[in-house]
Amino acid sequence: MIISRTPFRLSFFGGGTDYPVWFREHGGAVLSTTIDKYAYITCRHFPPFFKYKYRLSYSRIEEVDRIEEIHHPSARACLRYMDVQRPLSMSYDGDLPARTGLGSSSTFTVGLLKALYALRGELTDNNRLAREAIHVEQELIGESVGCQDQLAAAIGGFNLMRFGPGDKIDVQPFRFDKNRRSALHDHLILVFTGFSRFGQKITRKVMKNTSKKEKEFLIIRQIVDEAVRILQSTGPVDRQMTEFGRLLHEAWRIKRTLTAEISNPTIDSLYATARRAGAIGGKLLGAGGGGFFLLFAPPERHSRIKKALHNYLPIPFEFEDSGSRIIFSKPEEYDVS
Repeated sequence: MIISRTPFRLSFFGGGTDYPVWFREHGGAVLSTTIDKYAYITCRHFPPFFKYKYRLSYSRIEEVDRIEEIHHPSARACLRYMDVQRPLSMSYDGDLPARTGLGSSSTFTVGLLKALYALRGELTDNNRLAREAIHVEQELIGESVGCQDQLAAAIGGFNLMRFGPGDKIDVQPFRFDKNRRSALHDHLILVFTGFSRFGQKITRKVMKNTSKKEKEFLIIRQIVDEAVRILQSTGPVDRQMTEFGRLLHEAWRIKRTLTAEISNPTIDSLYATARRAGAIGGKLLGAGGGGFFLLFAPPERHSRIKKALHNYLPIPFEFEDSGSRIIFSKPEEYDVS
C-alpha cells in the first residue's frame, strides 16, 4: 500500500501567462507557494477475486474492468500512461474541497502519478513528475490548463516560474528574508466563498481572448517582476507589505477584465466588504467564478475583516516546502502476480 501527500497552492501573481498558447510567443512568469493543505491518494494492488479490476473512490465510487471505462479523466489517463495492468484500488481524500482555485485537479494528477511510481518500486524526481503531469493533462486529457499548478504541487514551496518563449520552463526556489516571509503570511486571510466552480469553461474563454487581451496579459507578466522586487528589497517591512497588497489589488482589477465569468456580484460584494473593513488587496484564486478568495491586510485589521465577512469561512494555513511526497509505504502481504 502506498499513500502520497501532495500540497495545494496559492498563486500570487502571473496566472494566465502560464498557458502555452500565451507563453510560447510572449513568455510568462508566476510567483506562487504551496500551503499545508493536502491531497492524499492511497493506492494498492489487490488479488483478482473481485468482479472488477479497478476500484476508485473519490467523490464517487467506480468499479470497472477496463481502464477505458474509468469516468475520472485524470485517473483514466494516469493509469493508461503508467500502463497499469494489475488489479488496483485507489482512493482520494483532500483537506479542502475540489474546484476551488487551489490547483486541486493538478494536485490530484501529481499525487496519483507519484503513488503509481512508488507502487511499482520507483522513485521519481519531482521536476520530472511535474512535467509528466503537464503532459497527462494537456496532451492526453486535452484539458485547458496552464503549467503552474503541476509544478507547484510536485515541487512545493515558494517558486518563481518562468515560461517560454517556446516550450522552455524554468522553476527556481524563490528566496527572501524570513522576516518578510513571516510578515507576508501574517497579512494573508484565506476565505471560502461557499461555492465551487468548473474552471475549464472560464479558462477556455480566457485562452481564446489572449490575442484580444494582449495588453492585459503583458501587464500581468510585468507585475510578477514588481512583486519579486518588493519582496527582495531591503526597505521597511511594513511599507513593503503595503506595496505588495496594492499590487494584489491591481492584479485582481486586471484579471477580472479578462472575461465576464471570472467574477460575479457575490464575489465583488465580498471583496468590497473586505476593503471597507481594512483589506489592502486580494484576489480570487484560480480561474475564477468561485472557490477561495485571498485577502491581504495588516494583522491588526484581520478580526474586523473576518467579522465583516462573518458569512464566509476563513481557513487558517501555513506555508509549506515539501512538495509531493510518499508518506506511507508498506510491502504487499500476498503475491498478486
